[in-house]
Amino acid sequence: MSNPITELLAKSDPQRTLQEHIEDGLRILVCLQKCFPKTPEVANVAPFWEWLRLCVVFHDLGKGHGEFQKVLRGEPSKWKFQRHELFSLPFVRTLPLESEVRKLIERVVAGHHKNIRKLNSHVRDEYEEPGDFEKEFAKVDVAKVLKVIAAFGNFSMEEVKVLHPREITSKYMAELNNDCISSSHQLLLMTGAFQQCDHLSSAFVESIEILPLDKFTFLDKKQLDLQAKGNDFYSHQKKAAIEDRPVIVTAPTGAGKTETALLWLRNQMEKYGQGRVFYVLPFTASINAMWRRLGSSDEGFGAENVGMLHGNLDAVLYDQLLGETGNLQRTIEEVKRIRNTFKSLQTPLKVVTPFQLLKHIFGLKGFEKGIFEMTGGYFIFDEIHAYDPAVFAQIIVLLEFAMQKLGVRSLIMTATLPTFLKKEICNVADFAEIQADDELYQRFRRHRVEVLPGEITGSLDRMAVELRAGKKVLSVCNTVLRAQEVFDFLKQVAGDDSILLHGAFNGEDRSEKERLLKENPPQLLVGTQAIEVSLDIDYDVIYTELAPLDALLQRFGRVNRHRFWNNPPCLCYVFEGRNKKDKFIYSNQEVIENTLSILRKIETENDGVIDEKELQHYMDLVYPDFTTEDREKFDNTYGYLKNAVARLVPMETSKQTEEDFYRQFDGVKIVPSELRERFVKRLEAFDFIGAERLKVSIRRTEVARWFTSGILDKYEVAFSPPGKPKKSPVEFKFLVLRLPYSKILGLQKTAEPLSVSFLDEQFA
Repeated sequence: MSNPITELLAKSDPQRTLQEHIEDGLRILVCLQKCFPKTPEVANVAPFWEWLRLCVVFHDLGKGHGEFQKVLRGEPSKWKFQRHELFSLPFVRTLPLESEVRKLIERVVAGHHKNIRKLNSHVRDEYEEPGDFEKEFAKVDVAKVLKVIAAFGNFSMEEVKVLHPREITSKYMAELNNDCISSSHQLLLMTGAFQQCDHLSSAFVESIEILPLDKFTFLDKKQLDLQAKGNDFYSHQKKAAIEDRPVIVTAPTGAGKTETALLWLRNQMEKYGQGRVFYVLPFTASINAMWRRLGSSDEGFGAENVGMLHGNLDAVLYDQLLGETGNLQRTIEEVKRIRNTFKSLQTPLKVVTPFQLLKHIFGLKGFEKGIFEMTGGYFIFDEIHAYDPAVFAQIIVLLEFAMQKLGVRSLIMTATLPTFLKKEICNVADFAEIQADDELYQRFRRHRVEVLPGEITGSLDRMAVELRAGKKVLSVCNTVLRAQEVFDFLKQVAGDDSILLHGAFNGEDRSEKERLLKENPPQLLVGTQAIEVSLDIDYDVIYTELAPLDALLQRFGRVNRHRFWNNPPCLCYVFEGRNKKDKFIYSNQEVIENTLSILRKIETENDGVIDEKELQHYMDLVYPDFTTEDREKFDNTYGYLKNAVARLVPMETSKQTEEDFYRQFDGVKIVPSELRERFVKRLEAFDFIGAERLKVSIRRTEVARWFTSGILDKYEVAFSPPGKPKKSPVEFKFLVLRLPYSKILGLQKTAEPLSVSFLDEQFA
């Protein structure tokens, strides 16, 4: 049994001896071998795991420095913020290894905490005079360190060679500056794998689960249930279940694309082994729904095997857990625990936005761990048609890097993907193409389109008649203001059996609306394109403003969604008149004109009934190729990121690429003036997630305009933590927008500013 009083420590709170910490790291290493079996092949290093074991054993030996031990024991010390990893390096240098192998291990150990530039500056400044480092290393209890090393094998260590760390850091910097890092790919994967071992063991994670093949048995049960009713899996599902190659699946919405992907995944894992699975979707609403579905114990893999990552993760968990426990403090703690689990590689399957993967090839902090997690993994991309040219270019670079450098295997799913985009995907790898049968497309005759003259606001009375007749009416607008106008009129008919949904609600109100939609969909639903990716809803008729064909098809998918086998096609009314502000939402006039032409063609040739087999043809007519502007966006983004990936090296981050990554996200969050007091009360309770859920996202361009017009104000408040009045107050800064906000309509952006003065004494 270890004795922290006499043995070297590695951790202080709680105390953990150096030997115990190494044992913890090696336990994680064994898990990684099981979860990432293809790593040695991908890294082209047969003894990958043996080298990683050396990194784990040797990385923290420098903590044997006497002054650092005092720090860990809470005693006065003269440590002076030195770096313990530097004192580990002489032990690595003493290992009887080939020079290239030893260099790789030295670099992993040296850079396991600090960016290499910062570490090199530290070495230069801290140990400027000859003998400075040697003098400090003399304070390391070498005898005790060697005793720790001996517990993990006979390393035949001779006299420890005290090499100045600048020999390692300066050489790495020279290679970095000349773009010639030796064994860069191996170093990247080794660094990522080591950081996983170190960070997970420091978090006292004891095991990491695989995704066992017996977890896929729910698919067999589903097939048996279908067969008992005289049905079976569709042919495209059966083809995917036996396909060896990466796949592009084209099938109509509602034709079991999720099952198709999982059948493909099971076959891949049977043949190629374990690897982490990333199920990629474009929108948080879709991700939340898929997380719940795949985490189901009856129709999925079980909650313990499925995680998710997106920008609103905390809010989703908070909303669910607070409702279950009713205890704020317990909820906050549990959200943090689950978030950390999802961010780590503990769940074998994650449902994510593409940006959760893209950030790693942009080289954001921690990218080495993220890239290692992809190694030998499986990507499933659904709704890949939903991205703009710049994001699509980033996804292409990601697929190239992951499939060509990391051994990732991919499946792409779509209902409507233009041929020219499909060609870009097929340039990445040898994708098999699987398409639903013609007979299935014939059964999916769900919608009849009719183009109406004028704008949507000119047919409000017509929609009111439908409501009075008892129909469930869906109305989709292109802008928030137009949706508010339509809803304000139709609510007089539908009363409380109505919901407005758009992007100008805060997180709390939007979550409540989505919950109501799921539990008891109202007779009237009005919204913006947010509805295109909303919950699994089903309406009788839709009235929509004109939009690109792919967006319209997503909207149409919210009517006659489940009942079309026995129902005639439902009417989908599209207004040819465009709202003046539409150009800011859909700026490509040619695409809009092509869409209108296709709708007219369907009306004339097929009595308005949409033949889903023809959707690919229609999409190619609307999107024959990139426009000149879109091609420029695609090419510029592709070239930029391709170059950034080529320069990606471990232990080095770029401020520029980090800024470029975050520049893609346009939103700025503000607090509506009506909610300011509630917001501040939540801050005072240190309920930061709850406070954040009161904010509304606006565009950056609106920030400048509203500052100029004097209705956007900056606020600062400060509070000590609850129950700790003597603790230094924590400052909070936020923006308050003086425009009307309500749970029913959301933020009303065109209203006159409120005349209430908020410059009271408390917040002056």
